[in-house]
Amino acid sequence: MKQILLVLAMTLATILPHATTAEETDEGAIQGVIASQLDAFRAEDVDTAWSYASPMIQRMFRTPKLFGHMVETGYPMVWKQTSTEFLELRDINGSMWQKVLVRDGSGTYHVLDYKMFATDKGWLIDGVQLIREAGVGV
Repeated sequence: MKQILLVLAMTLATILPHATTAEETDEGAIQGVIASQLDAFRAEDVDTAWSYASPMIQRMFRTPKLFGHMVETGYPMVWKQTSTEFLELRDINGSMWQKVLVRDGSGTYHVLDYKMFATDKGWLIDGVQLIREAGVGV
């Protein structure tokens, strides 16, 4: 019996340091989707940026061109951001929200809140809210 417990303890000791929680996995996946969409916008690749939008967003804007125009004119800090920092990921009433600090071309920082949408194929972006301008030199 002691040998079984010892083997079990040694097995757990090797597995546990490598285990990740579902939240850590979600956080990495969510941040990856947001970063990929931001990269696509910076490259003015609206078709790729569109692919990260949820079905609701795609229904709302109907085409990648309309979607890209809305982001370029309504969220210029997203369209041409020069730096990105991921802040906290929160579960609000069953929806995952990721705060992101972006810096625009003029050096102004903005805090955005991304609402995420889970699918069987991964996460998609279901909306973005501008929280506030964070100012220069944050």
